[in-house]
Amino acid sequence: MILRKGASLLPGILLILFASAQVPKSTKAKSATPKKSSTASKKPPEKVSENTLLWQITGNGLKKPSYIFGTMHLLCEDDARLSDNLQKAIAETDQIYFELDLDDMNELMSSLKYIRMHDNVKLSDLLSKEEYDRIKKYFTDHPSVIPFSMMERIKPIMLTRLLGGMGCEKTDGMEMSIMTEAKKTNKEIKGLETTEYQAGLFDSIPYEKQAKELLNYVDSGEKYTKSTEELVEVYKKQDLKKIAALTTSSEGGLDQYLDLLVYGRNRRWIQVLNLVLRTKPTLVAVGAGHLPGEQGMLELLKKAGFKLKAVPNIVTGSKEKVDMKAT
Repeated sequence: MILRKGASLLPGILLILFASAQVPKSTKAKSATPKKSSTASKKPPEKVSENTLLWQITGNGLKKPSYIFGTMHLLCEDDARLSDNLQKAIAETDQIYFELDLDDMNELMSSLKYIRMHDNVKLSDLLSKEEYDRIKKYFTDHPSVIPFSMMERIKPIMLTRLLGGMGCEKTDGMEMSIMTEAKKTNKEIKGLETTEYQAGLFDSIPYEKQAKELLNYVDSGEKYTKSTEELVEVYKKQDLKKIAALTTSSEGGLDQYLDLLVYGRNRRWIQVLNLVLRTKPTLVAVGAGHLPGEQGMLELLKKAGFKLKAVPNIVTGSKEKVDMKAT
């Protein structure tokens, strides 16, 4: 989603690209058998709240369960941890489907040619000199992994992903945490769409409109930071209703592109998953904004004939221990 409050729900090409370079390509295989909790027999499973990012998929001819999990592309490192049940879901499935194939560096690196604006358009062509100078000053004062000279030709809306900070020294993403865990047992990693397709979505949004939205982000300053903090807190609480509200809220007049960036992609993914889930047990990990709502992945999976059950997603370290069974 490209709206101010929903910026972290955007397709995460840039952030995933640079973060994925840190993931080891192979590790020594370890046993996929999850360790049993010593406290599991002392306390019966609690009723599962639907405030969870992890859901079990069964029925519709599936011989073994699959799972779907809502990610956030960028978090503070301490917040990008896996719950015991998410680790079990990874162990019990044979393959991981992200939005992109994070195990294919050639595919990821190819995004560098797709994120550029067409026809040699530059950011300076889309704004007045004063507006352009404000954006340039921001990125000069807040250096990122991408030099500003390169940013000038990147589709402006993608640059919103590089604004502000998370209020912590080290950041990570849930995709990278899942990827690291999956590598321990050599799980297959695949993608629901290509970088070419994902980057191409933004060509349907006028570059001038993207540039103005980028300027709004730069000018919003503290307000944008607070919105980001709000989104992170809602994500940590796993409140899908509030995540849906933030995804659909619009302050930049870009709500007309919800179908392009969220709902349309959901429909495409369901077509893929209707086949994929029948081949082998799968963990699907996509941006959390894609899960809730009438046009969200959870409802679309149900409409496709699958059964969805909430699974507790309590991060390791909590005193609460809950069985993998969903209710």
